[in-house]
Amino acid sequence: MEAPGKLLASGRDADIFEYGRGRVLRRSRNGRSIVAEARTMEFVRAHGYPVPEVFDVSDDGSALVMERVGGPTMVDRGAARPWRIRSLGRELAALHQSLHDLPTPDWLAQAPLGSGDRLLHMDLHPLNVLMGADGPMVIDWTNAAIGDPLVDVALTWALIASGDLPTGGVRSAVLGVGRGLLLDAFLKPFEGPGLTAMLVDAVEWKTTDQNLTAPEVGRMRSLLDDRGTGTDR
Repeated sequence: MEAPGKLLASGRDADIFEYGRGRVLRRSRNGRSIVAEARTMEFVRAHGYPVPEVFDVSDDGSALVMERVGGPTMVDRGAARPWRIRSLGRELAALHQSLHDLPTPDWLAQAPLGSGDRLLHMDLHPLNVLMGADGPMVIDWTNAAIGDPLVDVALTWALIASGDLPTGGVRSAVLGVGRGLLLDAFLKPFEGPGLTAMLVDAVEWKTTDQNLTAPEVGRMRSLLDDRGTGTDR
């Protein structure tokens, strides 16, 4: 595999580099294997789900070459076009529903919470949706697992509600207001006591993630505290 170009983005445990025309290289910073991630991406793409095409995986399994998707994240799209925030929430819900309707691959582990037999992304929030010219593309399949679809929904709820926002300015104000609007639209198809119960389990599990910041953990816990004062579903 050739040396990559300039760094384009950094996630919690992987970096994205230029890798020739129309391609990027995603590489784990700690050498973690992403073979299962690449395999899952190829599987869901073969079933019509919108993910970037995978072209190659490194010999040691710590990097993959995939299609470069032009366009902003769903967060950036919402900040730039706040009148579209509710429709983006509905689009995110549709991405969850269509994923959970796919066949289930046999190489993925069971999710660490809940019980079910559907394909889960486990991190399907607006920062992992790129708004390409041909529609949304879902990235970062590191945590894909098998389980209850409400696990996916509850995790997304917790992550949207607790995510760090930029400090000050118009963008911060737009995203602060937009977060609630997007959540309302996203959660509407899934409302019910099952989701409320799953949120408790999802927050208890997710707050053990060392990649979360202390403020994010605090906001997740506050989300549970607030369930009886207007956010219960």
